[in-house]
Amino acid sequence: MKKNPNELTIENSALVLIDHQPAILLLTPSIDQALLINNVAGLARTAKVLGVPVVLTTVGAKGSVLADPILKEISEVFPEITPIDRTSTHAWSHPEVRAAVEATGRKKLIMAGISTEVCLAQSVLAALKDGYEVYFVSDCSAGCSREAHEDAKVRMTMAGARPMSWLAVQSEWAPDYTTPEKIATAEVLSRYGGASAMWVDYTAAQVKAGLVPPPAFMR
Repeated sequence: MKKNPNELTIENSALVLIDHQPAILLLTPSIDQALLINNVAGLARTAKVLGVPVVLTTVGAKGSVLADPILKEISEVFPEITPIDRTSTHAWSHPEVRAAVEATGRKKLIMAGISTEVCLAQSVLAALKDGYEVYFVSDCSAGCSREAHEDAKVRMTMAGARPMSWLAVQSEWAPDYTTPEKIATAEVLSRYGGASAMWVDYTAAQVKAGLVPPPAFMR
């Protein structure tokens, strides 16, 4: 089968997370905040276990008065990465951010950020202009209102970016249930996957109890 040029793989893509910070999250209620934290933690951990390059960036994290560091659910996954802190909402306008992305050697960017309509949209549109293929993760991003979030999604899509969910990204990175990559993501899915996680746990319980045989690829 010929390679699909539209397919995301762990070899051709990089993950860029923009401004996932507590104070900013409090100002963006388009999605339940606990759900967003769960989703972005799942996406981050998937990238980690699969070895996908990651760029982290924040805005005003050190603060002139109060600090607003990146979510601990992300920093705990990537203790070796220091987020690139900025003074502007436009991450792509900062040479350090562009240099970090260029250093990955990847032309397919998976991006998520807060807020959808400002920090994420600005960088998505700029990356598209610079020749990158951009996929934005809608359920790992949040807007100041649902309308703002949805309008930004439309704007980015019309410009050529492609919307995805974090579970869709995980499934595209590791589609084959017989591979070590898919097995490596099972714990992440079990912990963060919602209804999908319940199905994984239910199936595993049946196998453990001896009620059904394990799938061939698990034997």
